Amino acid sequence: MLIASWRSAFGEKQFSGASRSPRPARSFPHKTAAPRPPLAPSPAPIMPSFLPRLTRVLLPSSSLRPLLRSLRSSTMAAAAAGGTRARLRGVVFDMDGTLTVPVIDFPAMYREVLGDEAYDAAKRAGGGAVDILHHIEAWPPAEQRRAYEVIVRFEQQGLDRLQIMPGAQELCEFLDSRRIRRGLITRNVKAAVDLFHQRFGMKFTPALSREFRPYKPDPAPLLHICSTWGLPPNEVMMIGDSLKDDIVCGKRAGAFTCLLDEAVRYGSLETVCNDLKPDFKVSSLSEVFSVLETHFDLMQQAEAA
Repeated sequence: MLIASWRSAFGEKQFSGASRSPRPARSFPHKTAAPRPPLAPSPAPIMPSFLPRLTRVLLPSSSLRPLLRSLRSSTMAAAAAGGTRARLRGVVFDMDGTLTVPVIDFPAMYREVLGDEAYDAAKRAGGGAVDILHHIEAWPPAEQRRAYEVIVRFEQQGLDRLQIMPGAQELCEFLDSRRIRRGLITRNVKAAVDLFHQRFGMKFTPALSREFRPYKPDPAPLLHICSTWGLPPNEVMMIGDSLKDDIVCGKRAGAFTCLLDEAVRYGSLETVCNDLKPDFKVSSLSEVFSVLETHFDLMQQAEAA
């Protein structure tokens, strides 16, 4: 369904593989063409071991993203006007601070990576938020290596104290009983996701870590999951504890969004711009049950599956 909308927006030729007729070869009678030796295969690019592998995905153009958001909004509005509830067929979770109890000291990590002055400047520029991964992307390789070593050390300390968020197990069992798919998107590393799956026996498919590029808040990972599931974004919800990462990712993709403010980091969201304003806000995962049962037709999904 999402691919069909891209075809209609860009034209069929971009997806059909059709190409223009080849140009006739140009000849130069006054020159004698020497036979060319066969080209040697290009060597595989060498990636520094400390950098994550890049994964490329096909994204809708920026002009289509407002269309995806409006489609999600119109779905909810039409359901409310008609006395029905919107359909929900998949839920995508953030991991750190959403499915797991937050244990990483991010301010300390940022200060060690950036230094006190640069961290304070970045925090002021970001309105209190710092995107450390984006910040170090333009650094020279040696400085990136040092930064990733610090980040990995803090993340490893977090893994040693990894705890499941209260209500996560019950919510996942509830989704499974309704045959609603579960996915995961995190800016942590794949090793952390694997440990989470192993330690708590909860499997999320797909589960995308920061090795998948581009990462949140870009909508690419969420659109990738929707495409993998074969679902339109307006039948999927993104749940996370970060406005700038999780909610922006969900809204840009055209999905429903739910902010988990378990740590009471956010006050009233009335003055927040639309790109940061979630559809729902809860203070615990236990409250998500009420959101789903009140606003979505879950029985229909259970019967249709």
